[in-house]
Amino acid sequence: MKIKMIFILPIIILASCNATEKKRTLIGTWQLLSGTIIEKGDTTTTLYGENARMIKIINETHFSFLNHDLNKGKDSMASFVAGGGHYTLKGNEYNEILEYCNDRDWEGHTFSFKVEIRNDTLIQTGTEKLVDLGIERQNIEKYVRVKK
Repeated sequence: MKIKMIFILPIIILASCNATEKKRTLIGTWQLLSGTIIEKGDTTTTLYGENARMIKIINETHFSFLNHDLNKGKDSMASFVAGGGHYTLKGNEYNEILEYCNDRDWEGHTFSFKVEIRNDTLIQTGTEKLVDLGIERQNIEKYVRVKK
């Protein structure tokens, strides 16, 4: 019995460290570089930085996002989008449960993504599906970690 525990305990410790480390690397502030939407066979890629800026802030339990135009709302590109909620992370399976959003029809939905972190880059890929709104599209977002 003691021999089995000697082998099992290190495996449990390593598995929990890996999950904790993954979450630790996800925590921070991320600036969106590009967003690609694939919907009904059409692909649209938006490069952020010239006309709009979006950040995502992730802590131990919650996330939030802020997106706005860079012309201070003074032209036809005026926009402001914000939302947040809590999330779960198991391996690379990242689920956002949107509790707050300025577009209230999106609240209360769960969005599932696969996340990959390469150095200071976060790539988030998943499907946004809101049956009531007729939305079903693949979403690929690439972020860079914001440094102080």
